[in-house]
Amino acid sequence: MGRLFWKFFFFIAIAQITATFGVGVLFWIENLERNNRSSEIDLSPPASFMIRSAAATLQFGGAEALRSLINEGRQNRLQLYAVDEENKDLMGREVSPKLVEEARALLKTEQRQQQRRVVELVKAANGHSYLMFIPAPSEEFGGPGPGPREGRHMRERGQQPLFFPTMPIAVALVASMVFALLLAWYFSYPIRHLKNAFAQAASGKLDMELEPVMSSRSDELADLGRDFDAMTTKLRTLMESQRRLLHDVSHELRSPIARLQMAIGLARVQDKDKLDLTLERIERESVRMDKLVGELLTLSRLEANVPGSMEEPIAIQAMLADMINDASFEAGANGKHIEGHIDCRVQIKGNPELLYRAIENVLRNAIKHTEAGSTVQIHAQLDEINKLLHLSILDRGPGVPEDELNSIFELFFRSSRTKSNSSGHGLGLSIARRIVDAHSGFIRAANRRDGGLRVDITLPFMADEPAKGQTLES
Repeated sequence: MGRLFWKFFFFIAIAQITATFGVGVLFWIENLERNNRSSEIDLSPPASFMIRSAAATLQFGGAEALRSLINEGRQNRLQLYAVDEENKDLMGREVSPKLVEEARALLKTEQRQQQRRVVELVKAANGHSYLMFIPAPSEEFGGPGPGPREGRHMRERGQQPLFFPTMPIAVALVASMVFALLLAWYFSYPIRHLKNAFAQAASGKLDMELEPVMSSRSDELADLGRDFDAMTTKLRTLMESQRRLLHDVSHELRSPIARLQMAIGLARVQDKDKLDLTLERIERESVRMDKLVGELLTLSRLEANVPGSMEEPIAIQAMLADMINDASFEAGANGKHIEGHIDCRVQIKGNPELLYRAIENVLRNAIKHTEAGSTVQIHAQLDEINKLLHLSILDRGPGVPEDELNSIFELFFRSSRTKSNSSGHGLGLSIARRIVDAHSGFIRAANRRDGGLRVDITLPFMADEPAKGQTLES
């Protein structure tokens, strides 16, 4: 058993033991007070009936009739007292002054609280007032109400006020220990599994799952186990992506480095009139490597969630207009055209540099693959209800096979239709997707029915009013 088990067990047991002793002491005090309050007057319903009968007999038949009733009661082992103002019994018997005082006190209580009458004060025809009551039965006198043993037991309880509920407390203590043991095991069992799982994760083993162990639970510890499984799954994915990235980067760098080495070797043996072509090749390969390293640095920043400030308001229409102007110059040189419908005078909160790069990557990818003489279209549409900007970029290129549409945003992926004539590294759309995700948006691609590819970008915008300075139209 671990330390946590004993901590749970100790505190739960202490709490239950304290509660058990507290309840036991309360019962003991109540029992003690009940013993102190035990009456020597018979309070039973038969005694109340006899008192009412005696009161009626005295009131309507006189003292002699009451004597006859008391004599009959003695034959039936019922002892009834009728005491006058001087505490003398009608039958001449000795009466305990304490018993008379208790009867008078009980009479006042009955008159005030309107309880069942077991004591009566009746004025007889001879001018005397008689207090009538029946003492609690003892071994000497029996009859209605508690039997002789019960009367003796009441008196013994009065003589032993220090009774303590030992047996109930002992049973409660055993039950408390058992339940404390069960509760401590119930809480510490999944925590031991969590501790073992974290230890294995720290040693690099991320294949352990807690869902099978905690599937029967529905508490916070089970939620913690599921969160641990999600964490290890994410870590496995990240580690696998890092290994794949390292492999892909090594593969992508190997080709330009090999070409650079070959060009340098040729430069050493070539004639001077061919040296310029070799230097141009070296420069082109170095630019290609620089571009690859720059994209990898951007990707690394996005993977590490450090894209810079994401709180700047971006006038998206002005950004798109500038982007279309720059891209139109490049497309025109290759006999291609760009058509824009960008009436979207809203602001988007984010990083202007990154967002520009994301949209530009998609736009340049469309310009690269669209057919010569065709047009790349850009459409912007606002969803005023959900405060979303829908941006679509459409080209007339070869498109992408349906089974590759979900893969074109992966690292270093190049479609089978464009791999042979593409000079890129397969990072542009991957970077675009991560930037759009960082701006709380999403990006997807689909083939056009009449040929070409459509890329849709959805971004949330800030307000309904036009952004300041947006007067450009494309």
